[in-house]
Amino acid sequence: MISLTDKTTVQSDPKQQVTQIWEGLLGVSPIAPDQNYFDLGGDSILAVQMFAQIEKVFQVKLPVATLFEAPTIGDLAEILSRETPRFRGSALVAIQTKGSRPPFFCMHGAGGNVLIYRELSEHLGEEQPFYGLQSIGLDGSTPPLTRIEDMAAAYVSEIRRVQPHGPYYVGGYCLGGTIAYEVAQQLKAKGEEVALVALFDTLNWHKLPPLNLWKKTRVAVERVIFHILNFLSLDGDGKSEFLKDKFQALRNRIPVWRSMLNNKFAKSSAETEPESSLIGKIWMLNDQAAASYLPKSYAGAVTDFRPKRQYSIYRRNDLKWERLALRGQTIVELPVYPAGMLVKPFVASLAAALRGKIDDAMGSLR
Repeated sequence: MISLTDKTTVQSDPKQQVTQIWEGLLGVSPIAPDQNYFDLGGDSILAVQMFAQIEKVFQVKLPVATLFEAPTIGDLAEILSRETPRFRGSALVAIQTKGSRPPFFCMHGAGGNVLIYRELSEHLGEEQPFYGLQSIGLDGSTPPLTRIEDMAAAYVSEIRRVQPHGPYYVGGYCLGGTIAYEVAQQLKAKGEEVALVALFDTLNWHKLPPLNLWKKTRVAVERVIFHILNFLSLDGDGKSEFLKDKFQALRNRIPVWRSMLNNKFAKSSAETEPESSLIGKIWMLNDQAAASYLPKSYAGAVTDFRPKRQYSIYRRNDLKWERLALRGQTIVELPVYPAGMLVKPFVASLAAALRGKIDDAMGSLR
């Protein structure tokens, strides 16, 4: 087993070193050099821990989004074998750059990472350029932003580096939709045209009242029910894959939840992995930013992609967007329950609906 703090024990073969890191984190052995990280059960939370270990071993800081370019051990070892790996720190992640369609810019959710959009981009196809905007501070090198307005300003600057002028197509899941709404506001204020604001299961979080113990319990019970309903809608193979993915996601989140509890009750920081503590901090700051953000009326339209049912505490008109979007709100109801629209196989429905709305927006500009 590699000691991640003693470089004298590190072998000279980057492929072998990365293999041992993956096998330790993913709990899978053996792993072939051409096996995909995501197919092995890896997700955005585990990726942060994986790149932290890579930094300790190789003394090289790589962004988590490197997995879009290098999703296998072989690909990652090749990058690490370079004398100076190519890396420019940026909130903008080029998930898919090919294609003749206008680029879609998708803001991170509360977790801060954009790996959650990998399958959505794949289902949109090779003709759809797709860029993610991830949380500043996710790599631990800079402090995270704490206001939606500041996040949007930073992401607008990154977006205009790729596309100097509109029309723009922006969106995001949950908190990401909130940020996309403010990005659209700021682009409009600069005189730019925004063709589409796509909100994926996004609410006006500022209007959500504080949750007491009873409401938190009700949400937890409903979450289990929605997972069951998504599970029951699948065939045999789909059910097996769904359970595997949910178990892996739960396993990966436990260290983050533990770090958040440790920080809340002022326990020793030695009890918490620094990577898990950083993820927990970003979760907390992003949730606080969402609750504090008071959206203003938007001089445009929004498209609201919703699950077919919602948590009972969210079924209030003042949590929606029709009163804020002065040119109206289009509602797209997807055949999925909450927390499922970005995962297989349900993500295919979201991709098809989003592609259709991008087509509609493109058509209206002609």
